[in-house]
Amino acid sequence: MFKVLIAGDYCPQERVADMLLKQDFSFFDNIKEVVHGVDYSIVNLECPIVVGDVKPITKCGRALRTTADAVKSLKYAGFDCATLANNHFRDFGDEGCITTINELQKHNIDFVGGGCNLEEAQKILYKQINGKTLAIVNFCETEFSISTDSRAGSAPLDAVDNYNQITQARSNADYVLVIVHGGHEHYKLPSPRMQKLYRYFITIGADAVVNHHQHCYSGYEYFNNKPIIYGLGNLCFDKKIQRNTIWNEGYCAILQFNTSSVEITPIPYKQCNEAATVEILQGADNPQFIAHINKLNKIISDNDRLKAEFEKWCISRSPLIKTIFNSYHNRYLNGAANRGWIGRPASLREQILLFNYLVCESHRDITIGVLFKNLIKDE
Repeated sequence: MFKVLIAGDYCPQERVADMLLKQDFSFFDNIKEVVHGVDYSIVNLECPIVVGDVKPITKCGRALRTTADAVKSLKYAGFDCATLANNHFRDFGDEGCITTINELQKHNIDFVGGGCNLEEAQKILYKQINGKTLAIVNFCETEFSISTDSRAGSAPLDAVDNYNQITQARSNADYVLVIVHGGHEHYKLPSPRMQKLYRYFITIGADAVVNHHQHCYSGYEYFNNKPIIYGLGNLCFDKKIQRNTIWNEGYCAILQFNTSSVEITPIPYKQCNEAATVEILQGADNPQFIAHINKLNKIISDNDRLKAEFEKWCISRSPLIKTIFNSYHNRYLNGAANRGWIGRPASLREQILLFNYLVCESHRDITIGVLFKNLIKDE
């Protein structure tokens, strides 16, 4: 028997970044005892370590970075391993990836899910814990961070490659832990696709599947008597405009690997609200967390309810999708177009054509190939 702790996204920004500059790692003081109380601990390092004036890659969204002191803070907290398969690991290209790996190695912190090329990024991490072998497989949904044969980055979510990774791990280890970075930001439930895929990972050999990325926590379920956790939330990610929201709520998951079962113990906390720290929930806050996660778990266990909730979420995201596919690149023009004041909606024929190039595998291969070549030419 042994215990493994998995934590969500660590991205030291704003007040936490200022504390790092002063070598002040006290934002982790309240969870140190929990981290040190298990046999092995894992955290998602959500941004690369960058030294000097390094150009970010071409991508949408913000390019995140931190300093080498972030790794020192992980050592201070007691973390043994960093997962690197996430949508920000390659934000500063090969240099950021390589610097991050070097710093982790310098401080004797294991890593998985990232590498100098695809082969390295997809390597399985094997750990001997209390006489048993734990295999850790880590990959992420495909965005701008994915490694290739010739560039550094993260391991991708790929049905064939992931099958090979998990079955290989199964044949070489007593237990297999799969950690995925994916899901819908600010949405507290998995999509039906995610549930189907993560259950498949259990079917082919995983003993537990843990997900993070959404910047909020989700629920969990047992499938074939093995746990699937659909979202941990941010571990430590300071963002002023998000304070006192779901952004600041999360939990670490302690997985107890027994001879014939894996048990979940959630450790709920709030992070980076009034103070730049991670505070384990006490008193009345803890029962509120339990009631809410039980509510999420009930929806996850009901296929019809899960599908209905996701359909509502899709409808709520309709304005964003329209914005992405119109030709306006100014937020005021986008807003006017979404209200129908200017421009015209896509014709039925245009929508059919777009749909076909997104859903047909062969059309999508060409579309991605063309866009990829155009986007990386400046890197």
